[in-house]
Amino acid sequence: MIKISPIDINERKDLDIRSGDTIRVTQKIIEKDKKTGKPKTRLQDFEGLCLAVKHGKEAGGTFTLRKTASGVGVERIFPVYSPMIEKIEITKRSKVRRAKLYHIREKAAKEIRRQMRNVREVPEVEELDTNTQIEANDTKEEADSEKAETQKEEQLTEKSPEELKKEEV
Repeated sequence: MIKISPIDINERKDLDIRSGDTIRVTQKIIEKDKKTGKPKTRLQDFEGLCLAVKHGKEAGGTFTLRKTASGVGVERIFPVYSPMIEKIEITKRSKVRRAKLYHIREKAAKEIRRQMRNVREVPEVEELDTNTQIEANDTKEEADSEKAETQKEEQLTEKSPEELKKEEV
């Protein structure tokens, strides 16, 4: 038998990759060694949700994976028969009702926006001049006095009308 490709084509054909699968792809990455300058290969994993499978098991078939790395969505398109891919593992299979899951992109962005609404900004503390520190203290005192007034108003609303009449007299 004549070997055309360094990968096992039949093994890759038998993979049943579908959209909705969580797939781990181990990819060969070639780097130059800093000291010797010789090419050096290492393996890197990329695990993500399969958004789309295009051209199935053909020679030019690809699949798109999406993962979130450090809060940023990352998508990569992998050729099924690439010799740079060491192995492809299907880690989880989900039931989906669409062939292309591109709507996950908007869903993820929407979820992040929703989470950002709940985040409060913390004022940055920088080295301030003495004048700006005095102004900051003044605004703090004003805020404290406003807080005390609102607490008094809350206490007044909790009292009955009879108690309010007694206080007015």
